[in-house]
Amino acid sequence: MSPFVSGNPRDAVIVGGGHNGLVAAAYMARAGLRPLVLERREVVGGAAVTEQLHPGFRVPTLAHSAELFQEFIVRDLGLMRHGLELLRPPVRLFAPGLDGAPPIRFTDDPARTAQEISAISARDAGQYAEYNASLSRIGRLLAPLLTMTPPPVGRPGTADLWKLLGVGRGFRGLSKKDAYRLLRWGPMAVADLASEWFENERLRALVAARGILGTFGGPWSAGTSANLLLQAAEESRSMGPARGSFVKGGVGALTAALASAAKGFGAEIRTGAEVAQVRIEKGRATGVVLSSGEEIAARVVVSNADPKRTFLGLVDPMHLDPDFLMRIRNYRCFGIAAKVNFALSGLPRFGGLAGSDAETSLSGALHIGPDVDYLERAFDAAKYGRFSPEPYVRATIPSVLDPALAPSGAHVLSAYVQYAPYELEKSDWEIAAEPLGDAVTATLTRYAPDFPGLVVHRQVVTPRDLESVYGLTGGHIFHGEHALDQLFLMRPILGWARYRTPIAGLYLCGAGTHPGGGLTGLPGANASREVLRDWKSGRRGERRENSGRAESA
Repeated sequence: MSPFVSGNPRDAVIVGGGHNGLVAAAYMARAGLRPLVLERREVVGGAAVTEQLHPGFRVPTLAHSAELFQEFIVRDLGLMRHGLELLRPPVRLFAPGLDGAPPIRFTDDPARTAQEISAISARDAGQYAEYNASLSRIGRLLAPLLTMTPPPVGRPGTADLWKLLGVGRGFRGLSKKDAYRLLRWGPMAVADLASEWFENERLRALVAARGILGTFGGPWSAGTSANLLLQAAEESRSMGPARGSFVKGGVGALTAALASAAKGFGAEIRTGAEVAQVRIEKGRATGVVLSSGEEIAARVVVSNADPKRTFLGLVDPMHLDPDFLMRIRNYRCFGIAAKVNFALSGLPRFGGLAGSDAETSLSGALHIGPDVDYLERAFDAAKYGRFSPEPYVRATIPSVLDPALAPSGAHVLSAYVQYAPYELEKSDWEIAAEPLGDAVTATLTRYAPDFPGLVVHRQVVTPRDLESVYGLTGGHIFHGEHALDQLFLMRPILGWARYRTPIAGLYLCGAGTHPGGGLTGLPGANASREVLRDWKSGRRGERRENSGRAESA
C-alpha cells in the first residue's frame, strides 16, 4: 500500500465530476488506483452536459462543441468503445452578412475557405492561406507545452529542461518569419494582429473573436493574441480535424463516455454528493466531508473545482500561508459570458438561406459580430457593469447534424454570449436575465428575420447561474482569466503550477491549472500523471514546488 495515509482509506477522492475530473479518474483507475468521484449535481459532466430544454428538446446547456478535446485522450481511454460518436460538420464556421452582403464560410479545407473569402476581398483570400499555415505551424510548435507539467521556478529538473530544449529546437526549426511572428504575437492585441493581415472588417472580426472568447477583454486589449495561439496549439492535437467537432447526443455524451470509461477501469462515481470540506490533519489532506456530514477518508484528494472554490471554500484558511491566500484571492476569476438556449419550431433563415444550403452552412458554429468595433463596443458595456445590448454571439444549431435533439423538423440553438459581466452595476441577474435574452433574440433577428416566430422556448443561463448551479466561481467558464500572467508557470499562481498544492496530498485538476479552460481534457490528464508519479515514488505530494521567498514575486 502506498504510504499516503494510514488505515484503509480510498485511494483517491476527486472533488467534482466535470470533464477534467472524469479524465483524471479514468487515467488513475487505468493505472490501478481506485478513485471515487464525488459530484454534487445529479448528473456528471460539469459544464459539458446535455439536458432537457423543453419537452422533446435537448441542448448542450453550456459548452456546445468538443472541437478542442484532445485526440490522445480519446485513444488512451478507448472512448469510442464507450459510446462516443463524433459528427463532422461540412462548414466549421458561418458568418451571415447583412444588407445583402455575402456570407463567409470556414471549412476544414483552407483552399475552399480562401475561395469563400474571395467573395468579400480578393487580397484577403490570398492572405488567408499564409496566415492559416503560419498559425498552424506555430500551434504545432507550442503543442508539446500543453501536456508538459510547468517546470519549478528556479530549479527545473533534468526532464523539464529536456522538454523545454525540445521546444527550443522546434523554435529554431521555424522560418524567420514564423519565429518573429511567435515572439511578437503573444503580447499583441488581437485586433492589431487581425488588421495587419486582413483589410475586410468582417474577416478581421472573425479572427479577433477567437482571441476574446471567455476573457474579460476586448479585441484591443493587450495580450488577447495569446489566446489565439493557445487555441492553435490545442487544435493541432485535437480530435476535431480528424474525427469531428460535435458529439452525437451533445457534449453530455462525451462526459458520459468518460464516466463509462472511468468506471470500466475501476473508478466509482457518486452523484448528489457535495463536498463541503477537505479534511486536513498535520498539513496533509486525509479525505473529505460531504454536506450531509458523511466523512470519506482518502490517501489523496484531487479537486476539479476552481482554485478559489478549492482554497477559499473547501480548505480551512488556518492550513494555508497568508501570502498564498492573498495571491489566490487576487487570482482573476471575473466571468464575462452567458448562455441563451432556444427551442425552435424550424430552422432560421440566417442570411436568407433555406433548404439544404442552410443546413450545410449552419452545421457548425454561427458567428455574430460584424466588425472589430462592434466587438469592442460590446466589451465597453461590460467595463461599466452592464451587459451588451448588441452582444457578440457564437452559436451552434446542433440539431442540424443530430436531429434526435429535437422533434422532427424542429431545432435547438445554443448561443454563447459576450459580454455579460458577473457583477452588474445598477441591477442584478434575477432582474436582468430576461432583458439579456431579449437582446440576444434581437441580435439574432437582425440576421434571421423569421427567428422570433420560431421560438418555442428560451433559457437564459447567467453568470450567477454558472456559479450557483455549475460551481464556476465568478461565473468564469475557464476557472479563471486566460491572460499572460495567469498561464503556464503562473496558472493558477507562480510557484504552484504543477497541480500540487501547499497541502500535502491535495491536488488540482481543473481548468484553473495549466493549460487552462476549454473542453480539452488536458488539465485532468496532466494532473493525473503527477498524482501517479507521486504515488509510485511515495513522495506523497509533500515537496514544495519552489523554495525561498522568490515564489511570491
